[in-house]
Amino acid sequence: MRVHHLNGGTLRPLGGRLLDGEAGLFRRAEMVCHCLLLETDAGLVLVETGFGTQATHRPEEWLGRRFLRVSSPDIDAEQPVVRQIARLGFDPGDVRHIVLTHLDLDHAGGLVDFPQATVHVYAEELRAAERPRTTLDRSRYRAAQFAHKPKWAPHAGVGEPWLGLEAVRELDGLPPEILLVPLAGHTRGHAGVAIDTGGGWLLHAGDAYFHPGELDPVRPHCPPALALFESMMQTEKRARLHNQQRLRELARDHGGRVQIFSAHNSAEYRHHAGTPSKATAT
Repeated sequence: MRVHHLNGGTLRPLGGRLLDGEAGLFRRAEMVCHCLLLETDAGLVLVETGFGTQATHRPEEWLGRRFLRVSSPDIDAEQPVVRQIARLGFDPGDVRHIVLTHLDLDHAGGLVDFPQATVHVYAEELRAAERPRTTLDRSRYRAAQFAHKPKWAPHAGVGEPWLGLEAVRELDGLPPEILLVPLAGHTRGHAGVAIDTGGGWLLHAGDAYFHPGELDPVRPHCPPALALFESMMQTEKRARLHNQQRLRELARDHGGRVQIFSAHNSAEYRHHAGTPSKATAT
């Protein structure tokens, strides 16, 4: 298996170090939409999709006025994941499967660019997107992004133990090296995606946390504006905090075997994106 790290959308909200923890207050922070392209024996597999090409043509309909105002995303015609895949020399039509941590607009915006792909997501997350209950639900799930009727593969939240976590499951049609990990809280059906590269595990934790300081097992910490944003966007506070604690324990007990990263931290993305990691799939 070969893993390519891609940025499917750059966000530049105001807040500086209050958001990203980096030096400088009176500047825009930088956040990313960390996606993965996996070369597997079952074909190309995409983890997350970023904004997608339609964000460059109809940004307000695709991403929402509030998201555009608050996040100030770069609308770069060359950044959609589908175009990055083509620049890598692949046919985007060969992406057979997409695995999503959740269906927020900055994670699912590129689904329409891969209409032939099977989309794996927790059933609870799909229910939340199809029947939004709250104002927050209606703002985070954009109906336009699902109007093409994706080929959904909804999964129940059942599975087996994995490195101290419960109910982790394999996905039909995908190699056993790719696992769906329940990490509810940010949304009702939020997931992590674990990948066995052969030389260790990667765990894409989505929006289960936003800043690497939150995984510090001794002194968890997060920039204040980012912590406020997390709490504003959470669907289930108790589940979110519980799953962050589980991730801290995973990092503490298995940090030599598992590299954990979130969807939006630019430092984590830069750490992983320098060179694709290579391993042989079984």
